[in-house]
Amino acid sequence: MLFWIIVAVMTAIVSALLLLPLLRAGGPSTVAGQHDAEVYRDQLEELKRDARSGLIAPEEAELARAEIARRLLAASAMADQDRAPNGASSAGRANRLAQAAVIVVLPVVGLCLYVTTGSPELPDAPLSARLADPGDDIELLIAQAEKQLAANPDDGAGYDVLAPIYYRSGRFDDAISAFSNAIRLNGPSPQRLGGYAESLIARSGGRVAAEARKALEQSLALQPQDPRARFYLALGLEQDGKAAEATTAFREIVKTSPAGAPWLPLVNEHIAALAPAGSAPTAGEARLGGPDAAAIANAQAMSADDRRQMIEGMVSSLAAKLKEDPANLEGWQRIIRSYAVLGESAKAEIALREGLAAFPREGDGGRQLLALAAELGIDTARAP
Repeated sequence: MLFWIIVAVMTAIVSALLLLPLLRAGGPSTVAGQHDAEVYRDQLEELKRDARSGLIAPEEAELARAEIARRLLAASAMADQDRAPNGASSAGRANRLAQAAVIVVLPVVGLCLYVTTGSPELPDAPLSARLADPGDDIELLIAQAEKQLAANPDDGAGYDVLAPIYYRSGRFDDAISAFSNAIRLNGPSPQRLGGYAESLIARSGGRVAAEARKALEQSLALQPQDPRARFYLALGLEQDGKAAEATTAFREIVKTSPAGAPWLPLVNEHIAALAPAGSAPTAGEARLGGPDAAAIANAQAMSADDRRQMIEGMVSSLAAKLKEDPANLEGWQRIIRSYAVLGESAKAEIALREGLAAFPREGDGGRQLLALAAELGIDTARAP
């Protein structure tokens, strides 16, 4: 009830503010010509006094009287015409219509719009209450964690929780800062160093720069078989143009990884991309679905247009298969990379979103898709 009383008072105040200038404009005013007639009557009285006092000659007084009388008659006729009922101006009618609209139409229309589109029955939702019980709202969870860290900036556990959330939300600058604070307060670990390096790589569009490489090397010193650190270091070699060293590093990951490891398809993609034309794949690469020597030779013999048509045909076929079987991580990786090679970034983003719908970013598959997207320079901020 209090809400509607407040609404009524606010509506009355607004209506009064709008009506005030309209009432002033529509109030009683002097009829046109009436003021002039009063002036001319005063001039006649003054002329009579001057004539009696001898300040003006009788002949001049008569001429002046005749001119003033003529003007007085004209002004009086104009005033009589304006006072007639059929002489009312349209401005007065418009003013009255405007007043009626402010008094009646404006409140009624506002009330109807609020009842139709508003939610008067919705209970209050103050920020403090939402922060106390954020539920599944990721933004409120972040705000709650930020509030706690603002009150206790040396809470290392808070940074450990918040840093991965920042990364998954695409807030890479905040993720870098949070991982850095977690390392400072809690000490280095493969998880913190890897997350810090991954955030740096994502912010730079997939480039493994010196700072990220230093963190990855530190992570490997703590955990020599960390596949994430080994992969990004091999990727850095590839980006530096050191194809032979990068191939060796990627193949070493394949050799030391367990069969069926979720990161192996992505590693194999890089090995296949680095392989010279006509070279045969290793047994491990063939097992992971890499191209064989015949396929590579056939692709090399084609013209650029024929090769593009072949790729587009393969991509269309793969897209159809993924609609039937979306739980195919390697297929999503291949189609995202293929779209990127074809220069179709919009389709690559769509494929990334569809892939993350099948493999959420919190899992290993989702992290692989995001890593591939970062490497290819695909925007991950709009992905689910």
